[in-house]
Amino acid sequence: MQHPESPHVAQRAAVLAGVPADHAALRQVTVVVVDDNSVIRMGLCSLIGASDHLRVVGEAADGEEAVRVVRATLPDVVLLDVRMPRRDGVQVAAEVRQWSKVLMLTYSDAPEVVRAAIEAGANGYLVHGQFQPHELERAVLAVADGAFLLSETAAGAVRGLFAAPPAPVAPLRPDVGLSARQQEVMELVASGRTNPEIAAECFLSEKTVKNHINHIFAKLGVRTRAEAVSVWLGGTPDPGAGPAGMGPELGPWTRRAPAGRA
Repeated sequence: MQHPESPHVAQRAAVLAGVPADHAALRQVTVVVVDDNSVIRMGLCSLIGASDHLRVVGEAADGEEAVRVVRATLPDVVLLDVRMPRRDGVQVAAEVRQWSKVLMLTYSDAPEVVRAAIEAGANGYLVHGQFQPHELERAVLAVADGAFLLSETAAGAVRGLFAAPPAPVAPLRPDVGLSARQQEVMELVASGRTNPEIAAECFLSEKTVKNHINHIFAKLGVRTRAEAVSVWLGGTPDPGAGPAGMGPELGPWTRRAPAGRA
């Protein structure tokens, strides 16, 4: 006559087979169920109670109560609804993550809610109706072991975040050894200021401004203000003739300097 295998024998066999001794499946994972709907809460507790590997250690019907219960029981996993009275699930997740793993279990699949929950520290996000009852045990055990789980629509929301176009990056300015003062002068040149205007703004003489500009031209490897501005704004030197009769020194960013000046 065969005797049923005891849990200790099963655990020893699993360890000998290479399963880590602290794996969730080899111990009873404690769970707190948080949902303001008493029917849903009762159903979840029933499903968890039917598992040999899970045990409910607490329930809560609102956010404030959830924090108190989790803090008192320190469960391995918190099953957490999003929309609840007093404090919502995202706020609760941000606080209780320091004590327990958090698996959001809710009807909301709005991308902004999924994102907020993940940023708050949730370890998973499941949407009611997108998993079978028997899959709940595996999800809780996986999260208890450190996995990160998302239901199909939640995963789609996260993919959408990564698919967003990157923010434009400002072009790198080729300072090529320009001093802080020379960079300041070049910024004013690029904004279209004339030498007298730059001198007045920087409290310099026009001769000093001209010397700075000549040194800037040499370091940038250009000959005109238009070429300097083109390089400074991330382009390449293009002396071009500019508007008819105006010469190469007049570009779209500059005003003509008096004859004979940089």
